[in-house]
Amino acid sequence: MTIYSITVTRRDYVKQLTAIDLFCGAGGLTLGLKETGFKTLFAIDFDPQFSETFTYNFPKIKLFVEDITNFTDEKIIESVGDNTIDIIVGGPPCQGFSIAGNIGRQFLDDDRNHLFKEFVRFVDVIKPKVFLMENVASLATHNRGKSLKEIIKAFENINYDVVYKVLNAADYGVPQERRRIFIIGTYNQKNTFIFPKEIPTRLTIFDAIEDLPPLKSGEESTSIPNHKAMNHTKQMLDKMSYVTDGGDRTQIPEHLRPKSGDARKYIKYNSKKPAPTVTGDMRKIFHYKQNRALTPRELARLQSFPDSFIFKGSSINVQQKIGNAVPPKLAKTLFLSIKEQLLNE
Repeated sequence: MTIYSITVTRRDYVKQLTAIDLFCGAGGLTLGLKETGFKTLFAIDFDPQFSETFTYNFPKIKLFVEDITNFTDEKIIESVGDNTIDIIVGGPPCQGFSIAGNIGRQFLDDDRNHLFKEFVRFVDVIKPKVFLMENVASLATHNRGKSLKEIIKAFENINYDVVYKVLNAADYGVPQERRRIFIIGTYNQKNTFIFPKEIPTRLTIFDAIEDLPPLKSGEESTSIPNHKAMNHTKQMLDKMSYVTDGGDRTQIPEHLRPKSGDARKYIKYNSKKPAPTVTGDMRKIFHYKQNRALTPRELARLQSFPDSFIFKGSSINVQQKIGNAVPPKLAKTLFLSIKEQLLNE
């Protein structure tokens, strides 16, 4: 479908800019970089299950499958070589929200947030012209905004001027409500970056997946990669058969209705709206008219991955890869703006 094709113009290749992707996962940011004309010098991710998908789709990009803390400053410099790096991108995992702010503790004091420090360290050692860091939207308000200020201060201490904004992917041509914070820094110069304008028309889940071959529980497409339906239990199928397009668990007869659990589960997508946020486990949110959960390919389309992007691994592992990714279409939009505003020499 045309909403997933990404066209790169001749102008994008006037100068091939260089990038490094930290915490690359399956490669959502890397795909955005590629489709915007950047050359990714190398990428890093510690999870070998993610690396299989990344390597399959980006066979020419050097991937280090190891703990980023194992990279000494000397190894970083050696890996970069004589190359000038224009941008470093990445979304360091964050798990320390529950502790920061307690008893005077700072966000970066929490050992679970050491990966933020590693991102800052890479930026400090390499000194790219620009960096882009992505994370959960709640970072903007966590601990009354103090955690975000602490992160910004860490970048300011190494001479980066920072701007940030929480973006909803649904406002940029992605058929999914997905709010994430994007932090962009420029080295040794005033950061004049203006985030791209929102697109007024939103794509719906119907727009994204309706053309895919219909499947029943347990079936697999022979023509579309990763289009394989989960094999649900009869009990689950019976419960969900009562739920209509956009409906929820309250439509399930009371004697069958789940009495507990996440209220965001046991629902069906609303075909007239963008999908809710894709996560690593979407097994109890069903297709708006086919009585089953979405296939990995359908979830990938909600994340704006083209059908040519192949995910490797077990079903649940593939869902995690898709759910953790930055939508490539949103990434491309940001990288185009960064090229035009900050790297246009």
